[in-house]
Amino acid sequence: MKISISVNGEHVAMDVAPRMHLIDMLRDRLDLTGSHVGCEHGVCGACTILLDGVAVRGCLVLAVQADGCAVLTVEGMAQDARFDDLRAAFVAHNALQCGYCTPGMLAVAAELLDAGGTPDREAIRAHMSGNYCRCTGYQAIIDAVETVMKARA
Repeated sequence: MKISISVNGEHVAMDVAPRMHLIDMLRDRLDLTGSHVGCEHGVCGACTILLDGVAVRGCLVLAVQADGCAVLTVEGMAQDARFDDLRAAFVAHNALQCGYCTPGMLAVAAELLDAGGTPDREAIRAHMSGNYCRCTGYQAIIDAVETVMKARA
């Protein structure tokens, strides 16, 4: 099937198999390997990307479902100055260790930041709770997101 989408601000048109997952299209067809494939069941959050500004599991969305949408991956976030403070906070708070979960964590955090407001730590924790991290214990991740939320407020 032919699809037409925006990926990190660039128009992409291509033929995809009807059952190809969005994360596989991004990784295998566009060589955007920053977002990771973890459980492939939508549980871990490693493949989380932004689809029209909403955090979604790339392993649960079919590429054809993204037709006409805007996709933002961690590679796109790296080129977008709106997220410089978020990336810097993750580094400053040591909110990344092995880095496997980091792209998904950044996507979910970006969604929360784009929503505006100043949620408390519990609200941040609840929003981030769908993404697993085996290294950090989450405290540093919550600290990083909270720091950015307060700075932006």
